[in-house]
Amino acid sequence: MKTLLFLVLISACGAEPHPGNSSLEHERIVHIQENGPRLLVVAEQAKIFSHRGGNVTLPCKFYHEHSSSSAAAGSGAHKIRVKWTKLTYDYLKEVDVFVAMGHHRKSYGGYQGRVFLRESSENDASLVIANIRLEDYGRYKCEVIEGLEDDTAVVTLNLEGVVFPYSPRLGRYNLNFHEAQRACAEQDAVMASFDQLYDAWRSGLDWCNAGWLSDGSVQYPITKPREPCGGRNTVPGVRNYGFWDKDKSHYDVFCFTSNFNGRFYYLIHPTKLTYDEAVQACLKDGSQIAKVGQIFAAWKLLGYDRCDAGWLADGSVRYPISRPRKRCSPSEAAVRFVGFPDKKHKLYGVYCFRAYN
Repeated sequence: MKTLLFLVLISACGAEPHPGNSSLEHERIVHIQENGPRLLVVAEQAKIFSHRGGNVTLPCKFYHEHSSSSAAAGSGAHKIRVKWTKLTYDYLKEVDVFVAMGHHRKSYGGYQGRVFLRESSENDASLVIANIRLEDYGRYKCEVIEGLEDDTAVVTLNLEGVVFPYSPRLGRYNLNFHEAQRACAEQDAVMASFDQLYDAWRSGLDWCNAGWLSDGSVQYPITKPREPCGGRNTVPGVRNYGFWDKDKSHYDVFCFTSNFNGRFYYLIHPTKLTYDEAVQACLKDGSQIAKVGQIFAAWKLLGYDRCDAGWLADGSVRYPISRPRKRCSPSEAAVRFVGFPDKKHKLYGVYCFRAYN
């Protein structure tokens, strides 16, 4: 709560006016300011970068304006209450993350057991998040309350990762918003945010199919304008279809994934495999058949390169190329998509993933 400021207008009643003087000259303006220093909350960094599985500290400290350093942490008259929340994309809703007051501590939802205050000093309200998850990405608000005083600061947590377009076996434009959410989750990913898609576009992502984003909008990134993708004479950018009915409208989806804790590899096998044989071959090797998000993460974050097409868990066949060359994506680095072939075809190898505990 900001410091109260009263503006009192006192008229000089009964005073006889002097000729030629305005009546305003017989009025006084008195400012009355509430005693005590003002509470200030500061985030030393507005953006913090990390990755899935890592630990991160979201900075937040509180001070009292015009107070000595010994009194900076609090006046002592009231207990300090620290509350961390996560903001939605439109700032209209907040998701509770962590609350602390005195010796009492409480974390919420998926943050339980993963968050705590750093408390490196009496005025340190910084939040530590352990074992970061994909859904932890976003904006967080630190609020400090002392009696009637309160102030806030906002910190953005960005994750290192990769955005990839996804459509299911059914083909283009077959997912409503909720199905799109599930599709990303099944591929070891989450729905991408607009900021993540925009960063991917700036890094060169060009895709002509519109896809859902986490805020419910439908967009697609174009770096090379052309007729089927908004027109040849348009400028490059992220094309925005706007917001559509989440139940009835159907598009593709843009997913986001980050580092994984495990090993992604192409299984050396004496013969080509059907889909069912591929699943069993990975299991026999102590692994699982890899997911689409895992092949994109290995390609983008680890530079994985293999010119062998292999089955993935969704029934698609792909291969990752980080070093373009003849017969293996000659024009660009990319995860090449062969398609969704008949699962009985004995034409491909398999990519496996073994998670580390």
